Amino acid sequence: MIAIHKEVFGQGQPIVLIHGWAMHTGIWRGFAQNLAQNYQVICLDLPGHGLSETVEPYNLEKITEALIEVMPKEPCCVLGWSLGATVALALAARYPQRINSVVLLAGNPRFVKQDDWAGMRAELLEDFANNLQLNCQQTLIRFLALQVNQLEDGKRLLKELKVAVKECPPPDEKTLQQGLNILKQADLRKALVSLACPVTIIQGDKDTLVPVEVTQYMKKIKPDLRVNIIERAGHVPFLSHPSQVIELIKQCL
Repeated sequence: MIAIHKEVFGQGQPIVLIHGWAMHTGIWRGFAQNLAQNYQVICLDLPGHGLSETVEPYNLEKITEALIEVMPKEPCCVLGWSLGATVALALAARYPQRINSVVLLAGNPRFVKQDDWAGMRAELLEDFANNLQLNCQQTLIRFLALQVNQLEDGKRLLKELKVAVKECPPPDEKTLQQGLNILKQADLRKALVSLACPVTIIQGDKDTLVPVEVTQYMKKIKPDLRVNIIERAGHVPFLSHPSQVIELIKQCL
């Protein structure tokens, strides 16, 4: 069995938090401790990230197989942020008996923009992939900066992101490239439509990676979605607007 690192806070109804690309559980810690006043919060390092072992091949099937082994046996809520939202959708689709609700935080079932779908420009993801080969650290810093771009307290948030990321060695270049490949290739729109459990969207209106317009596309294909837009929030609303995010989570559980 693949060794997956996890941090657990609090007691009660379990909520599993899955972080985004190039991150680890440390990014959640302050937010998770606040959320844990009402729930048991379980933060997982994705394979190849933080203190977790990697999987081969690095794809959604293997990633979800590794994570489900360390998740609660009782049905639980799974909250995924960015790439973690993609993983959360895949988990709910593959293991519906283990997931009773899904929260997509700055997430998108189809991350890349298409003619019929709002998303991140494919060229930007390709740019990240190419630059990883040239200067991995600088590429990660640029990615972090994009997450807080145009926010009033962007400098503070960027500093907070950098401190959290430096807590653990970054994933190796191969893992980072494979994570980008998942973002480029995964299309979980059919999986989203087919989910029987409640699905909640929490999105910042200033997100530069996942455009707020995508919530309209998601609502169109799944009308029973619960959509929540946080004003003046970017790609990391759990850091910039933690109280609002926690209140929205409470409302959907």
